[in-house]
Amino acid sequence: MSPVPASRWFTCPRPRPGAVLRLLCIPHAGAGAGVFRGWGDALPAEVEVCGVQPPGREARLGEPAFDRMAPLVDALAAEVAAADDLPFAVFGHSNGALIGFELARRLRAGGEHGPLHLFASGRRAPDLPNPLSDVHHLPDDAFLEDLVALGGTPREVAEHPELMRMLLPLLRADVALNEAYAFAEAPPLECGITAYGGLADPKATRPETEAWRRHTAGPFTARFFAGDHFFPFGPARDLVLRTLAADLHDLLSRAARGLPL
Repeated sequence: MSPVPASRWFTCPRPRPGAVLRLLCIPHAGAGAGVFRGWGDALPAEVEVCGVQPPGREARLGEPAFDRMAPLVDALAAEVAAADDLPFAVFGHSNGALIGFELARRLRAGGEHGPLHLFASGRRAPDLPNPLSDVHHLPDDAFLEDLVALGGTPREVAEHPELMRMLLPLLRADVALNEAYAFAEAPPLECGITAYGGLADPKATRPETEAWRRHTAGPFTARFFAGDHFFPFGPARDLVLRTLAADLHDLLSRAARGLPL
């Protein structure tokens, strides 16, 4: 049995002992692994889907969330390296895409097995400047209004005082992690990258999504879907999952034939 389900960092609702590939799914800011619930049912049977659960959310709500990239990636890389029974790919959305990218670089730097492929969703390429800064320092009302405007936090949730009192430290930490991120030049990843974008996403335009190309020495593809920043979790969800299933089938086929991934 895979060691991944026993780790507090991973949730694997549907373990697949016969899997040949694990897909690690990293959530966006303010979210936990639960946003990927049900994804395994829509993806190839040979793929075991495991959500990444950083501290500060869902079952780890009582733990302090990371507000800087390096310690988060160091901790996650150690967990991934300890669960190396299967080759893996990474799907990350928004902050999760950036974490997945830095995870791949951290594993490479440590001489560990990195992902076979990175699916970077809803995030401009990591070398592009952040157009916003210091949002995490805003007063509570202004901070929450910014999150509601982006679409990831329903207004009825933001207006629930007790719930927001619990969630605000996590939300501020996740936003700070993104705002404090500083890209460092390094050779492109050996693994291929597929960038998914929302056609109406104000946070990652088509050119900003296509700019992921320079970060891989392997194959690159950009795919676009109807929707805003949270397109994988809205009306486009089924199409996103069908597309991801096809991309994973292609990845497995290429791996079987010894082709670049």
